[in-house]
Amino acid sequence: MFATLAHLARLTRAAVTLARHDAILPAEYQEKLPAFARVCSRGIRLMARRDRADNPGERLARALEALGPSYVKFGQVMATRGDVIGERFARGLSRLQDRMPPFDHALAVRTVETGLGKPITALYSEFGPALAAASIAQVHKAVTLEGETVAVKVLRPGIERRLANDIAAMRLGAKMVEAFLPDSRRLEPVQFVETVARATELEMDLRLEGASASELAEAAAAADDFFLPEVHWDRTARRVLTTSWVDAIPLTDIAAIDAAGIDRARLATTLTRAFLTCAMDRGVFHADMHAGNLFADTDGHLWAVDFGIVGRIGRAERRFLALILHGFLTRDYKRAAEAHFAAGYVPPRHSVEDFAAALRAVGEPIFGKRADEVPMSRVLLQLFEITDLFDMRLRPELVLLQKTMVQAEGVARALDPRHDMWGAAKPVVENWMRRELGPEGMLQDAVEELHALHGAVRKLPQALDDWAAAGARLRAGEVSLSPATLERLDERRRRGRVWRWLGLAVIAATAGALAAWAVTGGL
Repeated sequence: MFATLAHLARLTRAAVTLARHDAILPAEYQEKLPAFARVCSRGIRLMARRDRADNPGERLARALEALGPSYVKFGQVMATRGDVIGERFARGLSRLQDRMPPFDHALAVRTVETGLGKPITALYSEFGPALAAASIAQVHKAVTLEGETVAVKVLRPGIERRLANDIAAMRLGAKMVEAFLPDSRRLEPVQFVETVARATELEMDLRLEGASASELAEAAAAADDFFLPEVHWDRTARRVLTTSWVDAIPLTDIAAIDAAGIDRARLATTLTRAFLTCAMDRGVFHADMHAGNLFADTDGHLWAVDFGIVGRIGRAERRFLALILHGFLTRDYKRAAEAHFAAGYVPPRHSVEDFAAALRAVGEPIFGKRADEVPMSRVLLQLFEITDLFDMRLRPELVLLQKTMVQAEGVARALDPRHDMWGAAKPVVENWMRRELGPEGMLQDAVEELHALHGAVRKLPQALDDWAAAGARLRAGEVSLSPATLERLDERRRRGRVWRWLGLAVIAATAGALAAWAVTGGL
């Protein structure tokens, strides 16, 4: 009871904070609001501060900073989509990406010493002030005793409790949204909050972030010109992460990128392909790809930092994603529609042909056009209308993927307004399709099916023992069943032995066939 009241108080505080900054229904958008909303906005603005910023995006940024790190994450996603929310609004929000106020240097030193169990002088010969402060942690430039320049990430003091309170309030808010706005349920707001909550919990342990960085570095090896810093495990703990220093230009500094002579169009293509290669080839991707986490060196290579949120996608989901993207790229909307149905994204009561026609209505107007020729706000609105028309529900396992695609495309557009996302994606998708639907993919499918069959056969002895034990208890009178039931149990036990040997024979025969195929040049 008291916890619920506390969460309601936090939601109320959030609403009041947004109102104080004129960030709920900004004055600049009055003419686009319906009459009732215009009346409400006038009342809300009575609470607004007199010294509020002129840019509505900056007002929202200030409100989100006041509300805390969970809200800042939301604003960071919005900041990448100037094509949707407006360039002026996005510029105001961009301050959220890497310009949060740092916390006290002495606190950072104390956190490092406590986490690593040594005085700072026994760890680093130099430990400088914070160079970048984000919503959850800040980064210091340091030099190890061996003379290597490193980046030291330190969690903000008390951040775990604050995030827990924010997430709990958001859970309550999502439940209220589902209760009072039934149409929102297909977007799974409660499940979305749970997905974000789990990702945030993992972000609170920097050892896990180090592990994610190592995993992502392996995935990045499959992409061209995409790199990640190396983790220093001997100087990493739950609240401290040390990595090699990245000497590069942040993608937030477009002027510096131009001054260095870096090809922005090529960099945008590298970003799109790096994201898709990691996600589709390896099933793992950097899930917080805003411009503040991305850098370019003078050779035009792309670097990523901050691995607190990592997304993973299974092979089956990757195959469906590739089929959908390939359908759009080749204008085979029927195939893209079939992939949606096969993945369960669209309920089977709807017509595949009708859904294919709806996808065509979205794809044809934008096919082959540059980014600056496509009104993305209109495309997103049309896609939302289609999801409503065909009762599509949000897939929790794809939440981070969808959010990261939005971020990556937004950053690529900022680098090159003429960036052709479809053209950049095409070779990655086609290579993946050739591999997955060709001999290599067929062999992998066969191997996975063999593993599944082998696992089922391995469980048979235990299952038979369980049946035998149950039969013994029945015969002992511990459980009473009819004689006919006992006969059926014995018969099933005998059939189980037969199926066990048949299963082993199938595995042996299939393995032999695959080996013969490989030897005779089938691969």
